[in-house]
Amino acid sequence: MAEPVQQPPQPSGGKRKGKAQYVQAKRARRGEAGPRQLEPGLQGILITCNMNERKCVEEAYSLLNEYGDDMYGPEKFTDKDQPPSGSEGEDDDMEAALKKEVGDIKASTEMRLRRFQSVESGANNVVFIRTLGIEPEKLVHHILQDMYKTKKKKTRVILRMLPISGTCKAFLEDMKKYAETFLEPWFKAPNKGTFQIVYKSRNNSHMNREEVIKELAGIVGSLNSENKVDLTNPQYTVVVEIIKAVCCLSVVKDYMLFRKYNLQEVVKSAKDPPQPHPKLGNGKEAKLEPEAKLNQNDPSEGKNNQQVVPENNEELEQTKPKSESQVVHEEGAKPELADQVTEGSKSNENDHS
Repeated sequence: MAEPVQQPPQPSGGKRKGKAQYVQAKRARRGEAGPRQLEPGLQGILITCNMNERKCVEEAYSLLNEYGDDMYGPEKFTDKDQPPSGSEGEDDDMEAALKKEVGDIKASTEMRLRRFQSVESGANNVVFIRTLGIEPEKLVHHILQDMYKTKKKKTRVILRMLPISGTCKAFLEDMKKYAETFLEPWFKAPNKGTFQIVYKSRNNSHMNREEVIKELAGIVGSLNSENKVDLTNPQYTVVVEIIKAVCCLSVVKDYMLFRKYNLQEVVKSAKDPPQPHPKLGNGKEAKLEPEAKLNQNDPSEGKNNQQVVPENNEELEQTKPKSESQVVHEEGAKPELADQVTEGSKSNENDHS
């Protein structure tokens, strides 16, 4: 008769480590410090890609580190001393040793926050790189300016790269309160400039595009009455990107010159002169034509995705032909101000960005 299998003795004194402690230690060992997903209070760079987010993150790190080192010097960490490791005579208790290890790793990781760190964006084919200690709008402008001049292609899957100077909750009242302060450096008297507003929403159904545009345009006007709308060649473009319950804001320069911050387009040879709309001309009526073309095959889009400035038809080299027959019509009266400050009024975005 076989003897029963003996169970190993359990440690006494309640010192058995729970699963939660192991998971906590594993996460800390991987260096998961700081926010892991897009949330209010972050600055960074929003990047769209074509179906390959992992490759997109790799390209983003390479490109941002290259130009970040050029502008700000090599990345330096703040941990000058070893993190506290406890007394040497600490008793060899397994639970205490595990807690000590977790604490040491956490302390070390928090002091070694990277200049660029990828976080979950909340949308497909969209990557968000959180930045620390840099000005994202200046860095991205520097990247695009260099690529525009050299025409040297440095990415394969990255499409657009938009700096995000601030984030808040994606509710109208929160956005209004945040924008009143956020927009001051560009538009508050004595500062002034011509502007347009571009808007896009992903995985969000409760925001009303016209209301957001009307409120933001009103805030810009209230900061200085000399701020004027210019849809052809504005000094500033106010970028509004909403993902789930987070609103990302930025104010960028040379938006039209740099092909709406599209890295694939900006390096193309200038068959067409670098005009704001190389294919549309300067007439107001001409701007409406591409806005009536929709593409429902965009995997990065949610149900309520809208882009008030249409993307260039050459946004993607692999883009399928766009439908000529699909037009979005919105009911009700359109706010006059909203129509003036947005280049397009009723289209989903025409590309994967």
